[in-house]
Amino acid sequence: MYATERQGLIERLLLDEGRVAVVELSTRFGVTTETVRRDLDALEQAGALRRVHGGAVAIGHGSTAEASVVERTTLRADTKQRIANRALDVLGDGFRGSLYFDAGTTTAAVAGLLPGRLAETRGETEVVTHSLTLAPALAGAERVALTVVGGRIRGVTAAAVGAGTVRSIQSLRPDIVFIGANGVSAGFGLSTPDPEEAAVKEAIVLAARRVVVVADSSKFQQESLVSFAGLTAVDLLVTDQAPEGELAEALAAADVEVWSA
Repeated sequence: MYATERQGLIERLLLDEGRVAVVELSTRFGVTTETVRRDLDALEQAGALRRVHGGAVAIGHGSTAEASVVERTTLRADTKQRIANRALDVLGDGFRGSLYFDAGTTTAAVAGLLPGRLAETRGETEVVTHSLTLAPALAGAERVALTVVGGRIRGVTAAAVGAGTVRSIQSLRPDIVFIGANGVSAGFGLSTPDPEEAAVKEAIVLAARRVVVVADSSKFQQESLVSFAGLTAVDLLVTDQAPEGELAEALAAADVEVWSA
């Protein structure tokens, strides 16, 4: 494959996923990591991407860039389903307790599979969310007692935010929370672009008895504008590929369990 062909494919991947990793591209194209880095350097000089640690992001994917929930629904959809299915293994057999679902497309995938996992349990499972896209999937589900936390709805994520939302969450103590993040990094922890979203996520983490982060590997070593939790606050990370290098070391130091889907 010629360099121009590789670079064209890299640009298409950036359009679909927003980020590419050097190691993944090396495996995909059957070339060395040095060759991939030269491709990325050429594309950066052409203004097609921005280089970051371990790979590159599409132009416009800075610390405050954020795709809408509609745009993100189709991105890496199969990966999100695998992560969701694996994440629900945390419930074990015959789960009895309470769950909180953060807003986001990966958490929505987890919620969508929840009724099937609860089909053979007895009684109802208390489920809470502040996501307007997630709530309809659970509203009519058997064995789910759903509570929706209100507030001002942020259009980009279709989620409630604001002081009232935070106060409502602070009054809860869910057994398990499933939470997403725009970035998962060794030094900055879990992060998201919007301060109000970050305040809600921070409240969710602090309220939880057990924190389960669901995030695909494109979020690794990414840092959005606002950090809402350190890695030490996380009990379990469920992802599609095991983290490597600095992030893997930081997760181990923080005693975070990692499951790969």
